[in-house]
Amino acid sequence: MNKKTLILKNSQVQSLIDMPGVLKVVEEAFMLHGKNLVQMPAKVYLHLDKYHGDFRAMPAYIEDMEACGLKWVNVHPKNRLFGLPAVMAIIILNDPRNGFPLCVMDATLITNLRTGAAGGIAAKYLARKDSSVIGLVGCGAQARTQLLALKDLFRIKLVYVWDLKKEYAKKFLKDTQHFGLNAEIKDRISDAVEEADIVVTATPSRKPIVKSEWIKDGAHINAIGADAKGKEELEPGLLKRAKIVVDDWQQASHSGEINVPVSQGIITKKDIYATLSEILIGKKRGRLNPKEITIFDSTGLAIQDVAVANLVYRRALKRKIGAWIEILK
Repeated sequence: MNKKTLILKNSQVQSLIDMPGVLKVVEEAFMLHGKNLVQMPAKVYLHLDKYHGDFRAMPAYIEDMEACGLKWVNVHPKNRLFGLPAVMAIIILNDPRNGFPLCVMDATLITNLRTGAAGGIAAKYLARKDSSVIGLVGCGAQARTQLLALKDLFRIKLVYVWDLKKEYAKKFLKDTQHFGLNAEIKDRISDAVEEADIVVTATPSRKPIVKSEWIKDGAHINAIGADAKGKEELEPGLLKRAKIVVDDWQQASHSGEINVPVSQGIITKKDIYATLSEILIGKKRGRLNPKEITIFDSTGLAIQDVAVANLVYRRALKRKIGAWIEILK
């Protein structure tokens, strides 16, 4: 039996991962979730208000993939001021047969890509097939991976971007110019979303910044930014007007886009149309007509992380990448 643990640093993970592969395993993980073939306890939060950040522990077991692991991830929005990512993470993969730690890997990129993939998969089932105009509200790491996934799934003609700090929007355009898309910075959120077929909100806002009147009939929204209690980006009236799909009711009601309206009694569980998993396995239909507005409330599931980490680990073994250590020595 192998008694060594594989260590993968960020640059090695980057060499082993790509959006098409992530899209495939994340979609599979959602389907297995819909079939109740996973174990995924609720996220555990450590709130560090003194440092304007938090930590989350996210365990999961995906039986059909024989993948078991834990992600330990932080969210510190002010990190950009110090040259650090706002979100950093590590994942420990364990052998489900005996608990041995198979691999410890940097999961910062995995976190970004799996969230982008979830948004892409949601849009695949909920957005109009002819969607071609993307509106991005917030230009951080999540906006990049959301656009990367959407680029693989739709024929994009225009991308409108907005950020509270224009320099971030300019950097976003520079960093994504190799995508080969026609992108334009907008000075107002309304200008970025009014013509959009798919809107992505990816900010740390704690008050609604996207108004219902700005969103056209037939649009799809990936609400990504709300990932903790008290955060919200969409006007409650927009939620009432739309078909809401969540990745997980418990997480979404606690820390997703719907958490504030739920706590205020504006919406209830009855207002939630489905989970994304239910749509993927055919239990519920996706988009029903070209004029309905759909919203995907993405909080990020541990099964996504473990599925992608398992993909990275298998590829690392095949390509002989990483360093081995005897942690039990």
